[in-house]
Formats: sequence, C-alpha cells, structure tokens
Amino acid sequence: MTPATADRLVLAQGTIHDPATGRNGVIDDIWVEGGTIVSRPADARGFYRIDCTGLVVMPGGIDLHSHVAGPKVGFGRRIAPQLARREAAPAAVPTIHATGAAYAALGYTTVFDAAIATAAAAMAHLELADLPILDKGIYLLAADDAAVLAALARSDARETERVVAAAVTAGRGWAVKVANPGGAAFWRKGRGDHHDLDAAIPGHDLTPRLLLERLADAVQAVGLPHPLHVHTANLGLPGNWRTLLETMQSLDGRRAHLAHVQFHSYSGGDLDEGSFGSGVAPLVEFFNAHDSLTLDVGQILFGDTVAMTGDSAAAEHLAHATGVPWVAHDLHLSGGCGVLPIAYKEKSLIHAWQWAIGLEWFLSASDPWRVALTTDHPNGAHFTAYPHLMALLGDAAFRRAAFDRIHPAVRKRSPLKDLDREYSLQELCIVTRAAPARIAGLKHKGHLGPGGDADLTLYRPDRDLARMFSIPAKVFKNGVLVAEDGHLRAMPPGTTLSAT
Repeated sequence: MTPATADRLVLAQGTIHDPATGRNGVIDDIWVEGGTIVSRPADARGFYRIDCTGLVVMPGGIDLHSHVAGPKVGFGRRIAPQLARREAAPAAVPTIHATGAAYAALGYTTVFDAAIATAAAAMAHLELADLPILDKGIYLLAADDAAVLAALARSDARETERVVAAAVTAGRGWAVKVANPGGAAFWRKGRGDHHDLDAAIPGHDLTPRLLLERLADAVQAVGLPHPLHVHTANLGLPGNWRTLLETMQSLDGRRAHLAHVQFHSYSGGDLDEGSFGSGVAPLVEFFNAHDSLTLDVGQILFGDTVAMTGDSAAAEHLAHATGVPWVAHDLHLSGGCGVLPIAYKEKSLIHAWQWAIGLEWFLSASDPWRVALTTDHPNGAHFTAYPHLMALLGDAAFRRAAFDRIHPAVRKRSPLKDLDREYSLQELCIVTRAAPARIAGLKHKGHLGPGGDADLTLYRPDRDLARMFSIPAKVFKNGVLVAEDGHLRAMPPGTTLSAT
C-alpha cells in the first residue's frame, strides 16, 4: 500500500494551520477515509500512516478568481507566442494540462474561471473536463444576456430571478459575474472606455447602478453559493476609485464580491500622468466598515504576461494606450473578452503604482476573512507567482527591499512605505484557503474538519516564504497523493462544481 492507493490515511503529528477550526500551529493528526476528512476513529487499524512531524499542514489552496478556460484563454495562448515558449518561466497562458499540473504542484486544489460568456459555457466545460487534479467551476457573464438585461430594465424581480437561474442551470455555472455593468452595450455603441454608474445603458431603460443592485438581489434570491461577483465600471482608468466607492455604496447591505480591486483604486486625471496614484484609503475605510462585502485584490507583479478580461472596452483602451496588438470576441451579442500582451516594469510610474496599490489593499484591509489572494491570473501575474506574493505579505523586510527598487515617485508618495504589517502563516492560510472557500460558498473545502474534502498541502517551514510555498513537500487531492516536492505523482480528473 502507498499514499497514492490507500483509501484510509492518517497524516500524523503535523503542525496544523486550519483557521476554520481554530487550529493555529497545533500539532495533531488528520484522518482521511474515502477522500474525506473524518474524526479520529475508535479503531485506527488499517489506516496508512504518513509521518508529518515538522511539516506545516494546510487545506488545499483555492483560487477564487482566475482565467483558465474558454475562448479568451485560447486567444491568449496565440496572441503572444514568445510568452508561450519561454524557458525561464511557465507559459503566460499554459495549456489546460499544464495549468492543472502547475496549480497542483503549488498546493492548489480548486480553481474558478471568473469570466465565461453564457454562449461559451459548453465550450469552457469541454476544456475544463481536461483540467487534471483540480476541482473547477465557472462564473457566468449572465449580465450581458439580452433576456437578463430586459428583465432588469423592467425591474421585474421574479422574471430576473427566473432568467438568472435558467442561465446558471444551462451553463452549469457556480456564480454570476458582471464585467463592467452594461459595458458590452456601451462598447457596441462606441462609448466604451468611460461611463459613470448613472449613465443610461444604450437600448435599455437601465443604468449600471440599477443593474448592479437588481442583479445582486436576484443572485441572492436564487440562492447561489457565491454572491454577485462584481467587476465594476472604469477598470484601469485614472480617478476610478470614485466608481468603486459608488459601487460599494450602492451594494451596501447586499452580499457582493468585488473583483480585482487593485485595478479599480486609482486617483488622478486622464491628462496628467503625474497625478496618478492611490485611491485606496477611502475605499478600504468603507470596506472595513461594511461586512457584507468581500474582495479579491488582483495583485500585479513585475514581468511579462497576457491580459484578458470580459471588459472588452478596458482591453481596447489599454491596447491603444500601449500600442500592442489585441483581439476581442463577442459571442452572439451575449458578452465577449479582450486579450492583449502586457509587460509590468519596476521603473514604470504606472506599474509601480499598481504594484504598491495592490499591496496597500492587502495590508490595510482589517479582516483577512473577507479577502482572497489573487493576481487575476494572468492579468496581474501568473498564478505560479503566488509564493512570491505571499512573501511580500508575510516578510516586511522582503517587501521593503522590493519597494526600494520601484519608481522613486511612488516610493515617495505611496502609503505603502508606512505599512509594516506582516501576515502570519495563519493569515496566509486564511487568504489562500479558508476565506476563498467561505466567500465562494464551498462548505467542504478550505478546512480540515470532519466532513471536509481531503485536499491537503504539506509544507516545510522556511523563513524564506517564497521558497516554502513554491514547492510543497506533499499535496493530496481527495486523499490521493498528487504531488511531492514539485513532482506529479497522480493526475485524477477533479470535479466540476455546479450550483444547480
């Protein structure tokens, strides 16, 4: 019998970090039977024992917001061939098999694609069926559907709930995503890159603000496990912090998740690059005071990557600003995506601000249970850079050294220079596992209590957090050893997560 074949396991005497059950560095055993964590049995005979002495044991990682399937990912693999064949780093947009293998080797066992047009759902599921090891789900861009928009415009709550539920069922989705509320309609009318929340959506008696409010209510009424996943208007534009604040104020009292907030937290004006900066302070003040809201950050890290978004208007604006080639697609007028290559540079004023703004969010949000660690893969950085990001959060000296390398104007003005907070191992476990599971509504994931999925990651303690989290000692998916010291040991298929 081996760990890969045993149906009954005990991971013995590991150092448990499991925030959901209140274990913070407790030395204990984890018992597994039939792919599920169970209570300590009265009779321990027949359990294969794995000595975890000296190892840190956490639940498997959960990526709440990524882009791994569907037409946009296919375009992403082709638009920058040099980023698909680089030797020193993984492909910016890896193949579906490489995606599953790399996530699992990193200690992640669940991933959600955060932007699938309803018309592309069947295609995305065909691709995700080939994603090995990980459990996976999709968020549907149902807010771009003509039937949903029409029901929202009529303020017909029951009809909106019916068409939203029908779209989620037909698309086998886990959640509903809105990418720039009404953005597809604005873009088709040539009004793409900037509008406020009270502008009339072309062709509808509806505004982005009303769309957000009514759709959030419908998602809650339908009973989806994850609240409305919101990418608000004016992504990437100077001064857009005001739009995000208005969005939060409009959603106050409703459950909602704010996506990649780093890209929505900029001060400044369109014509004055020197005024670009951080708008995080008023945003995080509101967020900290309103616990119905959750967020993921969408951290950028320096290097070459590919941007892809369900907000084609934002992609077009970025492509024109940078002069790079780009591509967009629209599926039966029910949503599309924009895709383009991008290179983030330490000495770029704008990129340095983006880097600092994301970290400012992480270090200023008071409750890690409402925050999920993401880079909006691959938009801000590749998911394989998560260990580097965890080191930036957990090691203030490492962060200060990185801060000292960025653009001098940002070093002078950014509030990041005064933030000395360090995430503990328990807090890193929260933002990569326990919080994403709770936010997404995954009752059997993100914890090591009885009844939980036996998705476990074992790390060797290391003061170098990037090294520690880069190569887990062992990774188990449903009790099966799938990775060890960076090498794959098994490739089970994983499960598609559907809300209906």
